[in-house]
Amino acid sequence: MIVKTDSDREGMRAAGKVVKAALDAAERFIKAGVTTLEIDAVVEETIRSMGATPSSKGFHGYPNASCISVNDVVVHGIPSLQVVKDGDIVSVDITALLNGYQSDAARTFAVGNVSEQDAALIAAAKAAFFAGMEYAKAGGHVGDISYAVQLYTELHGYGVVRALTGHGIGHKMHEPPEVPNFGKRGTGAPLRSGLCIAVEPMITAGSWRVYCERDGWTVRTSDKSKAAHYENTVIITDGEPEILTL
Repeated sequence: MIVKTDSDREGMRAAGKVVKAALDAAERFIKAGVTTLEIDAVVEETIRSMGATPSSKGFHGYPNASCISVNDVVVHGIPSLQVVKDGDIVSVDITALLNGYQSDAARTFAVGNVSEQDAALIAAAKAAFFAGMEYAKAGGHVGDISYAVQLYTELHGYGVVRALTGHGIGHKMHEPPEVPNFGKRGTGAPLRSGLCIAVEPMITAGSWRVYCERDGWTVRTSDKSKAAHYENTVIITDGEPEILTL
């Protein structure tokens, strides 16, 4: 676990602005009729225009600047010629590297006329993140955040994906500690001021069980229920957490 210096925090803040800008650009561009590959191109152009690089591109062989996951794809959907349709929900997960610092965030966007159920799922993923933020402060434990995310999600009738977690972040995309979306209070790594983590509820409208396709990346819900993803890069402080990608 790496506690960030004041200089590190400044670098993380700058990287966070890049990821936020790329997510904003994706949100403005996404509509029925565009392909996920076109969305990815907008993301990459935005990142590079700000002097950063898309750190997912080439990561363990991943081919694109972002992960774009439609409907029952939870995470790591590979951009392609798939056309986004009215009523789809589209998750965009972006990691950028700027001056040696990484930032990571994700959003699920509604395309056109989505159902009330799908809109509620998207809102619940965001609300679960902020439920976790109530416990994201120095002196606690990672499990406090995990428990809060799980409690909110399950009380509202959704599934919490267990096969994938949030993570520490800094000079590397993934650093200790792991940040699960389920757990027990008082467990896991201690939360210290200066710790930087990516907290990312991944929730489903049905079962929490998932599987990975043969491409080695695309993770889908086992029961084909839709999934939503909401993530931000966060610095732990002695008080309120500093959310870098809002």
